[in-house]
Amino acid sequence: MKKWISLLLVTTVILSCKTRKNAMQNASDNDSIKIENAGDQDKTDDGKNISDRLTFYENIYIHPEFNQMKINSKITADNLRVSPLDATIYIESDKKIWSNINFLFFNAARAIITPEGIKAVDKYNKNYIDSDFEYLNNLLNINFIDYKTLEKILLGRTFLLVSNRNSEIKKNEDGYQLSSITKQKIVTNGVEREYKLNMRYSNDYDLIYVKLQDVKSDDAVEIVYDQWESFDNNLRLPQNVKIIIKGSKTSQIVLENTKFGFTKMETPYSVPANYKKIEIK
Repeated sequence: MKKWISLLLVTTVILSCKTRKNAMQNASDNDSIKIENAGDQDKTDDGKNISDRLTFYENIYIHPEFNQMKINSKITADNLRVSPLDATIYIESDKKIWSNINFLFFNAARAIITPEGIKAVDKYNKNYIDSDFEYLNNLLNINFIDYKTLEKILLGRTFLLVSNRNSEIKKNEDGYQLSSITKQKIVTNGVEREYKLNMRYSNDYDLIYVKLQDVKSDDAVEIVYDQWESFDNNLRLPQNVKIIIKGSKTSQIVLENTKFGFTKMETPYSVPANYKKIEIK
């Protein structure tokens, strides 16, 4: 797979053929991945500050709704010689994520992602992909990305559903820290992996940092959010996002100086007849 498409897809992760049937449950009106205890000797929370926990959960899971959103960002990546790049990402909530990457005045790549899967065209190398979410999960060395999770990651929203039994929440002067006290099991389409989880939030409940560490390997994903901005209807969004992928090699991608808009826009996508399809293996 060429780097243009890989970059574009990772960008939209903070960016089967039906949405993956993860171990999920509702958090109010928002779906989040449920992480389950692994093993019979799990440590449990004593439930002492349950009222504080309920307030915390309400603030990290319940967010104002929107219909559509346009995101314009500058992208840098440590494995690309041509950067920064200009990226436009457009989201219609629960329906589609459309993304376009330009270098100087050249339209390099474009993608459209729906609950059914991922389509992306690499105009620089004249090839394209049409796949489910397995490619993106393999690219990030994880197993839990589906459409809704991808949308949440892009917007800085909590995409893992934790409980009193498998996590602890500590408050300090900088905000809140949530960490797993057991191995967290995520099952997706019969594939099971266990993670250690760490998340940090500001005093205003903005998500600042997420780390998922695979307990059986060096694979890990870290996401860092900052420069949160307020909009109408109490909507808050991060202007800067950094994704760090760790494994046999470490790589990172940064979206910064993000500008947001909320008007509807066209999302053209087509594949020229002479382009070659890249098979995802």
